[in-house]
Amino acid sequence: MSADRVEVPAELARIQTRYGGAAGRAWLATLPAAAATFLDLWGLTRDGPAMHGMGGLVLPVRTGDGTPAVLKLRPRNDEPGEGPALRVWNGDGAVRLLREDPDTWTLLLERLDAGTDLRTVEEQEAVRVIGGLLARLHRHPPPPGLPRLADVAATMVADAPAAAASTRDGPVVRRWADLLAEILPDGAGDTLLHWDLHYENVLAGVREPWLAIDPVPLVGDPAFDLMPALDNRWEEILAADDPAAAVRRRFDALVEILGLDRGRAAVWTVARALQNTLW
Repeated sequence: MSADRVEVPAELARIQTRYGGAAGRAWLATLPAAAATFLDLWGLTRDGPAMHGMGGLVLPVRTGDGTPAVLKLRPRNDEPGEGPALRVWNGDGAVRLLREDPDTWTLLLERLDAGTDLRTVEEQEAVRVIGGLLARLHRHPPPPGLPRLADVAATMVADAPAAAASTRDGPVVRRWADLLAEILPDGAGDTLLHWDLHYENVLAGVREPWLAIDPVPLVGDPAFDLMPALDNRWEEILAADDPAAAVRRRFDALVEILGLDRGRAAVWTVARALQNTLW
């Protein structure tokens, strides 16, 4: 397939141009040719319009035997690629990896229903679905070479004083960092984490009702995976009679499903808030 037949969605081009800098623009320039190369190399046939997330191109395709799949291309960056985690999970609670090119992070994935995610499900049921998926993902041993939460957390604690000095919310930032520093000596865990399992990153499947997509694999405490299910669908939290209680309901459901220590889970959730602030 010729490169000029692989279109780059305008919104993906805008995102990469705005946030990806020179590297993003360079990736965009090579993307059509790279997509066409893998379509030919893996014997794939286009089967629908191009889609995209925040940082990747997704092409619905069919394999040589007619199996529906998607070809995903994304730029390499400082985050870990999806491939190592997807290989370990092998479809257990997550989209199945069919083929990959580790050098470019190009993936061939089973096709899910991109138009149906957990935003279509009642809030508490959606939280329970995420909790169940996390429980399955967390039981798999992490592959070697992934970033470790212990290192990420230590950097956060080290960076917090400067960040606190630059914001009027400095006392809150310092308190969060102090809480995190108190639990770090006890270890930061050795579980394979998804890191970004919010409601839009769970799609309807054929072999299972719901499957996780788009991991950013990390090795650490399972409680570090709770925050995306707490601070997404935020409009429903704000619409509740008691928003704080609504957040606690989500938190308590996840803690129960995953069998976590509630106090320690609260600190790791605060650590996610600190991380977001530092970003």
